[in-house]
Amino acid sequence: MSAVDVASSPIHEETIRSSPYLNTRSDLNSTESIVIYITAAGSVIPIRVMESDSIASVKLRICKGFVAKRQKLVFGGRELSRTKSLVKEYGITNGNVLHLALRLSDLLLIHVRTTSGEDFEFHVDRHRNVGYLKHRISKKGKGFGFVDVKDQEIFCNGEKLDEDQRVIDDICNNSDAIVHLVVQKSAQVLAKHIERDVELSIVARVLSRKPPHDKDFFLEPIFVNSHVKLPPFLYDMIRLVSEGLASGKQPNISSEGTGGTYFMQDASGNKYVAIFKPIDEEPLAVNNPQGLPLSANGEGLKRGTRVGEGAFREVAAYILDHPKKGPRGISDEKIGFAGIPPTVMVRCLHRGFNHPKGFDYSDENIKVGSLQMFMKNHGSCEDMGPKDFPVEEVHKISVFDLRTANADRHAGNILVHKDEKKGRIVLIPIDHGYCLPENFEDCTFDWLYWPQAREPFSQETIDYINSLDAEQDIETLKFYGLNLSNECARTLRISTMLLKEGADRGLTPFAIGSIMCRETLKKKSVIEEIVLDAEGSMLPGMSEAAFLETISKIMNTTIDKILK
Repeated sequence: MSAVDVASSPIHEETIRSSPYLNTRSDLNSTESIVIYITAAGSVIPIRVMESDSIASVKLRICKGFVAKRQKLVFGGRELSRTKSLVKEYGITNGNVLHLALRLSDLLLIHVRTTSGEDFEFHVDRHRNVGYLKHRISKKGKGFGFVDVKDQEIFCNGEKLDEDQRVIDDICNNSDAIVHLVVQKSAQVLAKHIERDVELSIVARVLSRKPPHDKDFFLEPIFVNSHVKLPPFLYDMIRLVSEGLASGKQPNISSEGTGGTYFMQDASGNKYVAIFKPIDEEPLAVNNPQGLPLSANGEGLKRGTRVGEGAFREVAAYILDHPKKGPRGISDEKIGFAGIPPTVMVRCLHRGFNHPKGFDYSDENIKVGSLQMFMKNHGSCEDMGPKDFPVEEVHKISVFDLRTANADRHAGNILVHKDEKKGRIVLIPIDHGYCLPENFEDCTFDWLYWPQAREPFSQETIDYINSLDAEQDIETLKFYGLNLSNECARTLRISTMLLKEGADRGLTPFAIGSIMCRETLKKKSVIEEIVLDAEGSMLPGMSEAAFLETISKIMNTTIDKILK
C-alpha cells in the first residue's frame, strides 16, 4: 500500500485510539499536538506528535515498533533528512501521511525459487519460528502448486529443520539479510553459503510447469557516443553478470533503501559481482518496489534532483572521480581518487526485476539503469564509530562530495574495507544518485561532524584539488553522452570554485562543508546566500562567465571574514 493509497482511504477513529503509539504524555494533549500516519511495509501506524518535535525524536518514537539502524521518512515526495529540524518546519500538519523506508536489522528477505522457474519473496522477522516460516511459504506459494505445509521439509547446511518452535535467528548468522529458499520436486538438498547470506533448500511437491526459455534475459552496455571505449574491467563485470543470469542466478533485491537495488551474482552463485539500479524503480518512480508514491512534479527525494536521473548521476560520479593521473580517457586506472566503484549504464531484460503489470519479453520490460561493481566490504560507517578512519580516507570522500554538492552523503553509504595485507582501513563511497543537483538546498554530509573533517588537507590532496577543472568535467560528461542541465552545470562550477578557493586559503573540509550545508531547514546556507547576492547584482544580458566572476569575488570576501 502506498502513501497515496493511504491518504485517499479513511482511517477509523477506533484504530487511532487503540494504537500503542498514541501515548498519553501530558504535553501531547496541548493544541500543538497532531496525529500523523506512518506507512511501512503495507501497514498504517497513527502516531501523535508535537509540531515542535524534531524529526529525530519522531524517528525514536517509531523505533519502539521497529528495530532499525537507519530510517528514512518521506513526506510530500521529499526525504526528511535534517533530523534536527522540527515537524512544523517541514510543513507537516494533522492527518498527514509519512512513508517510512526501513533498514530493518531484524527483518529477513525470504527468496523462494521453484525448479520450474517460478519465484517469489516475502519478509519475515528473524525472531519468528520455523513453523511460522512454513506457514508463510505455504500461503505465499499456493499459486505455485504447494500441496500443504506438512509436505515441506526445510534444510539448512544439511541439517533438517523439523522443530517448528525453533527461532529463525538460530538458523542463520546475525549478519544475514537474505535467506534464499529453493523449492524442489525431489528430495535433493542444495545448501551453501553465499557471501553473507544462507541458501536453503525446501523439499516440496510442486505442479509441473513449462520450463523457461533457453535465453530468458539480455544485458548490454549503452553507448551514446560510438567513440567511447569501455575499459576491460567493465566488460568483465558485464560478462560475469551475464554468465550468472544465464546460469539461473536471479537478481536479489536489497531490503534496504528507498529504490530498487539488485545484487547480481556470478555463475557460481558464490559471490556478488555488481549492483543494478533501474531508473524506473528509483524512489518516487513509476515502478518503485518500496511502495513510495509517484512524484507529483517530477522532483526526486532531494531538492534539485529529478526522478529517473539517479542512474545517470551514478555513472557521472564514477566518470568525475578522476584518478590522480588525470581524467577518465587519459588515465586507464580502475579506481579514482575518491574510490567510487566502476559504474556503467546498461539495458537489461529479466523477469527477476519489479514488473507490476506482469512480465513478458517485450521492449516495455527492458530496464535501463546503472550497473556498479560490487566491492567487498566489512559493513558501512554507520556500523562503527569514525575514530579509526584514516584522515586521508575521509578527506578523499569530502573532496568528491564538496565538488559535486552531494545531497545524500550519510554513514550508511560509505562502505568500510579492512585491508589485512596493508593493515589499513579503506572507505568506499557508494550511492551517488543525488549528486550534481540543480541547487544547494539539500546538501548534507555526515562526515562534517567527524574529527577528521577538522584536519587540514594534505599537500597531495591540495595538488589533486588544484588539478580539477569544472569546464573540462562538463565536456568529459558530454563525451560520454551525459549532458548536464544549465542549473546542474552551474552547481558543479560553483562547488568546484568553492572547493579550490577554500583549499587554497587553508580551509578544512569542515569549514568548506559548513559554507555549503544549511544549519537548519529554513536557514539558507552561506553558499546559497552568495548565489543570491550574485543574482541580485546581475544586469540584463550578463554572461555566465560574468556571473561566475561575481560569485568568485563575493566568495573570496566571505572566506576573508571566516579567516579573521
